Amino acid sequence: MQDAELLALYRAQDESAIAETETKYGAKLRQIANELLSSRQDAEEIVSDVLMQAWQKLPSEQPQHLFAYLAAVTRNLSMNRLDQRNAKRRGGGKQPAVLEELAECIADGESVEQAVEKRMLDDALSRFLQSLTAEQRTTFVLRYTYAMPIPEIAARKQVSESTVKVTLMRLRKKLRQYLELEGLL
Repeated sequence: MQDAELLALYRAQDESAIAETETKYGAKLRQIANELLSSRQDAEEIVSDVLMQAWQKLPSEQPQHLFAYLAAVTRNLSMNRLDQRNAKRRGGGKQPAVLEELAECIADGESVEQAVEKRMLDDALSRFLQSLTAEQRTTFVLRYTYAMPIPEIAARKQVSESTVKVTLMRLRKKLRQYLELEGLL
C-alpha cells in the first residue's frame, strides 16, 4: 500500500490504517526503537505508541513523507523513554552517541520560532541528503535515522569501521558548512 493510500485511510479514520501501517513500517520502526533502547519489549511499546499517535494526529497533519514522520516520532518517544530511565540516576545516564555526534550541527530548537526553524531545518536536511552520493546518503541515514552502530554499518557496507567513522566525520563537517551557508547555524 502506498503512503498516499495510508494517509487517505487516516483522514477517513479507517481503523485498517493502523494495521496497514504496522504491516508496512512496523519492523523498521521497531528496529529504530530497539537500537536506541536495547529492549525488544520497550521497542514494541514504543511502536504501539507511535501507531496511536499516528491515529490521533495524521488526519490533520498529513506529512509529505510518512516513514520519515513515523521514524521521527519513534526516535522522540524512544529518547523520552531513555530520559525516563536515566532520570533516576541524575546525570549518571549515557547520552546516545548518535545524537551527540550531530549536536554541534543542529540547534536545540528551544526558541520561540521553534516550529518555523524546525521546518526550515527539515527542508535543509532533505536538500543536504539529496546533494550526497547514494553511498554517502546510505551511510548517513543508517547512522542518524536508524541509529545503527558503526560496526554494523561497516559490516553491511563491507568496509572498515575507520572508513565509516571518517565518512561520518566528513559528512558532519559538510552538513555543518551546508547549514551555515543556509543561515541555520
